[in-house]
Amino acid sequence: MEIKLRQESENDYESVFQLIEKAFEKEEYSDHKEQFLVERLRKSDAFIPELSIVAEVDNKIVGHILLTKLEIKNESKSFESLALAPVSVLPEFQRKGIGSKLIVHAHKVAKELGYKSVVVLGHQDYYPKFGYELTNKYAIEMPFDVPAENCMLIALTENGLSGVSGKVIYPSAFFE
Repeated sequence: MEIKLRQESENDYESVFQLIEKAFEKEEYSDHKEQFLVERLRKSDAFIPELSIVAEVDNKIVGHILLTKLEIKNESKSFESLALAPVSVLPEFQRKGIGSKLIVHAHKVAKELGYKSVVVLGHQDYYPKFGYELTNKYAIEMPFDVPAENCMLIALTENGLSGVSGKVIYPSAFFE
């Protein structure tokens, strides 16, 4: 199975909407509205077109990942970072490495664009294999009440999290 990764285009929006809907349909820890979050984020200042990436198999979109801007802020400083939300793969293509390829590729593109870190609220058994660590290791707190083991981040560059601490500030599109 050949997996092709590329930047999402406006022509992909409807396919990606349906893909995200199907990907999260049976997820227990989901509000089943991730597809609407992606639509809102595309229209926000947090959107970075190069970091909205699709995976294709035989010219069919089977996966999508989105990284958007966020801030980590403390009393004296603000640090630019990225939010990984969501990564989606059609159910019949899950467990075939597509999500992993999307994450690794998105990290590479983000690093090339000059970003130093990515924050994720995700499964504690999945994201550490990509190098994600708990946010509380860095005195970084999430803006909502969720289990600490699900709050993670990764440095994309050496020392990418050096001196970074504070509260994660998600774009308002996450809360609309």
